[in-house]
Amino acid sequence: MPTDTPTLITASAMAKDLGVSDAKIKKAILELGLVPAAKKGCCSYYSSEDQKKLKAILG
Repeated sequence: MPTDTPTLITASAMAKDLGVSDAKIKKAILELGLVPAAKKGCCSYYSSEDQKKLKAILG
C-alpha cells in the first residue's frame, strides 16, 4: 500500500520558492516559533504546513 509521506523542505529552499532572502525566512521562523519537523545533521527540515504559514506572513 502506498503511504503518504510529508514533504519536507529546508529554510533555504523555502526562501528560494517564496522569493525572499534566507534571513527573512529565518527571522519569520523564530517569530512564529516553528519547530523543524525533522533534522538531519545540522540541517532542519520544515513541513509544507510551515511553508504555508511563512507564505501568509511574508506575502
